[in-house]
Amino acid sequence: MESALKFTESHEWVLDNGDGTVTIGISNQAQKLLGDVVFVDLPAVGDTTEAGEAFSLVESVKAASDLYAPVTGEVVEINDELEGSPELINESPYSAGWIVKIKLENAAELDTLMSSEDYHAANEE
Repeated sequence: MESALKFTESHEWVLDNGDGTVTIGISNQAQKLLGDVVFVDLPAVGDTTEAGEAFSLVESVKAASDLYAPVTGEVVEINDELEGSPELINESPYSAGWIVKIKLENAAELDTLMSSEDYHAANEE
Protein backbone atom coordinates (compact mmCIF):
# COMPACT_ATOMS: atom_id res chain seq x y z
CA MET A 1 0.00 0.00 0.00
CA GLU A 2 2.79 2.39 0.89
CA SER A 3 3.92 2.65 -2.74
CA ALA A 4 0.48 4.08 -3.60
CA LEU A 5 0.98 6.95 -1.19
CA LYS A 6 2.08 10.46 -2.03
CA PHE A 7 3.95 12.64 0.47
CA THR A 8 4.62 16.25 1.38
CA GLU A 9 7.97 17.64 2.43
CA SER A 10 6.44 18.20 5.87
CA HIS A 11 5.87 14.40 6.23
CA GLU A 12 2.13 14.08 5.63
CA TRP A 13 1.01 11.19 3.43
CA VAL A 14 -1.94 11.12 1.04
CA LEU A 15 -3.83 8.15 -0.36
CA ASP A 16 -6.12 8.77 -3.33
CA ASN A 17 -9.27 6.79 -2.53
CA GLY A 18 -10.37 6.91 -6.17
CA ASP A 19 -13.73 8.50 -5.37
CA GLY A 20 -12.75 12.18 -5.18
CA THR A 21 -11.54 11.84 -1.61
CA VAL A 22 -8.11 11.31 -0.08
CA THR A 23 -7.01 9.86 3.24
CA ILE A 24 -4.26 11.76 5.09
CA GLY A 25 -1.90 10.81 7.88
CA ILE A 26 1.71 11.34 8.92
CA SER A 27 4.66 9.32 7.73
CA ASN A 28 6.49 6.67 9.69
CA GLN A 29 9.48 9.00 9.84
CA ALA A 30 7.34 11.80 11.30
CA GLN A 31 5.91 9.59 14.04
CA LYS A 32 9.43 8.38 14.90
CA LEU A 33 10.66 11.98 15.17
CA LEU A 34 7.71 12.96 17.34
CA GLY A 35 7.98 10.03 19.72
CA ASP A 36 4.97 8.73 21.63
CA VAL A 37 1.85 10.56 20.41
CA VAL A 38 -0.40 11.52 23.32
CA PHE A 39 -3.02 13.78 21.65
CA VAL A 40 -4.37 14.65 18.22
CA ASP A 41 -6.37 17.84 17.68
CA LEU A 42 -8.72 16.68 14.94
CA PRO A 43 -10.58 19.10 12.68
CA ALA A 44 -14.36 18.84 12.47
CA VAL A 45 -16.25 17.19 9.64
CA GLY A 46 -17.26 20.04 7.32
CA ASP A 47 -14.11 22.07 7.99
CA THR A 48 -12.26 23.17 4.88
CA THR A 49 -8.54 22.82 4.30
CA GLU A 50 -6.21 24.91 2.20
CA ALA A 51 -3.14 23.22 0.73
CA GLY A 52 -0.08 24.20 2.76
CA GLU A 53 -2.07 25.52 5.75
CA ALA A 54 -2.16 23.93 9.20
CA PHE A 55 -5.30 21.84 9.76
CA SER A 56 -4.47 19.71 12.78
CA LEU A 57 -2.02 19.34 15.64
CA VAL A 58 -0.28 16.25 16.95
CA GLU A 59 1.20 16.32 20.45
CA SER A 60 3.77 13.86 21.68
CA VAL A 61 5.80 13.47 24.84
CA LYS A 62 8.55 15.45 23.06
CA ALA A 63 6.78 18.17 21.08
CA ALA A 64 3.64 19.52 19.46
CA SER A 65 3.62 19.64 15.69
CA ASP A 66 1.21 21.25 13.25
CA LEU A 67 -0.01 19.11 10.37
CA TYR A 68 -0.27 20.86 7.03
CA ALA A 69 -2.98 20.07 4.52
CA PRO A 70 -1.50 18.52 1.40
CA VAL A 71 -4.65 19.42 -0.56
CA THR A 72 -7.50 21.91 -0.59
CA GLY A 73 -10.92 20.50 0.20
CA GLU A 74 -13.52 19.62 2.80
CA VAL A 75 -13.08 17.26 5.72
CA VAL A 76 -15.60 14.46 5.19
CA GLU A 77 -14.42 12.03 7.87
CA ILE A 78 -12.11 12.04 10.88
CA ASN A 79 -10.47 9.08 12.57
CA ASP A 80 -12.24 9.42 15.91
CA GLU A 81 -10.39 6.32 17.16
CA LEU A 82 -7.46 8.71 17.68
CA GLU A 83 -9.36 10.59 20.40
CA GLY A 84 -9.05 7.63 22.75
CA SER A 85 -6.03 5.94 21.16
CA PRO A 86 -3.63 8.55 19.73
CA GLU A 87 -0.86 5.94 19.88
CA LEU A 88 -2.36 4.39 16.72
CA ILE A 89 -0.29 6.98 14.85
CA ASN A 90 2.86 5.39 16.28
CA GLU A 91 1.69 1.81 15.95
CA SER A 92 0.22 1.99 12.46
CA PRO A 93 0.93 5.32 10.71
CA TYR A 94 -0.17 4.09 7.27
CA SER A 95 -3.39 2.29 8.19
CA ALA A 96 -5.10 2.48 11.61
CA GLY A 97 -3.34 5.79 12.37
CA TRP A 98 -4.86 7.78 9.48
CA ILE A 99 -6.10 11.23 10.54
CA VAL A 100 -8.69 12.64 8.12
CA LYS A 101 -10.44 12.07 4.81
CA ILE A 102 -10.86 15.10 2.58
CA LYS A 103 -13.04 15.64 -0.48
CA LEU A 104 -10.71 17.15 -3.06
CA GLU A 105 -11.44 20.56 -4.47
CA ASN A 106 -8.76 20.21 -7.16
CA ALA A 107 -7.44 16.73 -7.98
CA ALA A 108 -4.50 18.30 -9.86
CA GLU A 109 -3.00 19.16 -6.45
CA LEU A 110 -2.13 15.47 -6.09
CA ASP A 111 0.35 15.89 -8.94
CA THR A 112 2.37 18.36 -6.85
CA LEU A 113 3.08 15.80 -4.13
CA MET A 114 6.15 13.58 -3.88
CA SER A 115 6.00 9.93 -4.91
CA SER A 116 6.72 7.37 -2.22
CA GLU A 117 10.08 6.61 -3.86
CA ASP A 118 11.08 10.29 -3.98
CA TYR A 119 10.00 10.86 -0.38
CA HIS A 120 11.93 7.90 0.95
CA ALA A 121 15.00 8.80 -1.10
CA ALA A 122 14.91 12.36 0.26
CA ASN A 123 14.39 11.22 3.85
CA GLU A 124 16.40 7.99 3.86
CA GLU A 125 13.93 6.09 6.02
